[in-house]
Amino acid sequence: MSPDGGSLPSAVKQRFGHLLPGGPRSALAVSGLLLLFYVSSFNYRYSQDSSDLHRSVALNWRALWPLSCSPMASAPTNLSHIVFGIVGSLNTWKGRKAYLESWWRPNVSRGYLFLDGPPENESLLCPFTCPALRINENITHWDIYPKIKYPIQIRMVRSIVEAFRQGDQDIRWFVMADDDSMLFVDNIVEVLSKYDHTKYFYLGASSETILSNAVFTFEMGFGGAGFALSYPLVAAMAKKLDGCIKRYPHSRSADYLTYICILDLGVAISPQKGFHQIDLRGNIAGLLSSHPQSPFLSLHHINIVDPIFPSMNRSESISHLMKSARVDQSRLAQQTICYQREMNWSVSVSWGYSAHIYESILPRYILRKPIETFSPWKEKAKWPMFMFNTRPGNSTNPCEVPHWFFFESIERQNEDDIVTTYSRAAKHGLGPCSLGGSHSADHINRLQVFSPAKTRLEVN
Repeated sequence: MSPDGGSLPSAVKQRFGHLLPGGPRSALAVSGLLLLFYVSSFNYRYSQDSSDLHRSVALNWRALWPLSCSPMASAPTNLSHIVFGIVGSLNTWKGRKAYLESWWRPNVSRGYLFLDGPPENESLLCPFTCPALRINENITHWDIYPKIKYPIQIRMVRSIVEAFRQGDQDIRWFVMADDDSMLFVDNIVEVLSKYDHTKYFYLGASSETILSNAVFTFEMGFGGAGFALSYPLVAAMAKKLDGCIKRYPHSRSADYLTYICILDLGVAISPQKGFHQIDLRGNIAGLLSSHPQSPFLSLHHINIVDPIFPSMNRSESISHLMKSARVDQSRLAQQTICYQREMNWSVSVSWGYSAHIYESILPRYILRKPIETFSPWKEKAKWPMFMFNTRPGNSTNPCEVPHWFFFESIERQNEDDIVTTYSRAAKHGLGPCSLGGSHSADHINRLQVFSPAKTRLEVN
């Protein structure tokens, strides 16, 4: 099996071999991950793989980019330095409450849930499992209010400065998202810690679909996916945002209005992979199984796409995903590719979510492309539809279609290893691959992946 980068020390190689029928033991490793295939009577173990003008310009530049000590001299960014602003509405909150509760950390996370009115039913309150509830400010007294075409969008944008005006101390970042989004806070902390929080930063990601970006802009952070704003930038927005809203009262998108108001301050987006708008429909397993090699930060529209695990509803699926996320978010959905040459297999693992076995040797540039199990947000969208390359989701070639396995369980085997188990989703049903040297994988029912118990601090 060829590792996807790197190898383990010889002592580890000796510890984790794999036993092939009628063959000798051999030691294999990739990215610190080891695979264990369960069969009826054999255990197959694999490893994974100066002028006045000049002075004037300089002064303006300093005003835009606040000068302060380097963040390297201060304490590293941690969860307490982040305020989460979650925006929802009374009409949808009942069905989305569980999504927020799945990732929120009571008494640890800091933030606010903004609604357009107080819930009448006490069951919709969650003082111990959700952010503190805040009702958005009433702006109907504004002279310009009759000209505001989409008041809901304005309310969502103003939630940014309303969160700022709560006056929390020792804050470096504000992370905004919708109430139907999942956030992976450990990964968010890891990403934000790499940026200078004393400067103006607007971090976010575009949509997965070309049409959504073309309708608005390719340079905007989509709010459902979530975006992060540094404290100095939000402080500047707090002074200027209402004026910006009054300049653009006809804006029909909160995300676009946020973008142009930040741009009016002279700040462009810093694109950050890992925020997922999920402007997709149907089964997104193909996307989640080939996640880009960057921290998995968010997952939006989970109430619209199919449940992400077979035989589970949406609520169960989210809770199930959080089982692996709570143990090690840095590895969550990170793809590792390796090969079992003796069986002529390619193996792809999306840690904590899924695993694939292909009955042929497929190059990495193919396996890194998501299988198109999903469809675009707009049903009549024409090719090209996505911001990334895909593989056909309707292939019937048994050499190209994987055996699908999904995350089943996670446990600490000892002080050194975390073991994730993936179970078969369904029968392959296509017969064996006819390429010479290929072997059927129909008899494999489970895979186990061994990874170091120490959380990975860098995700390349």
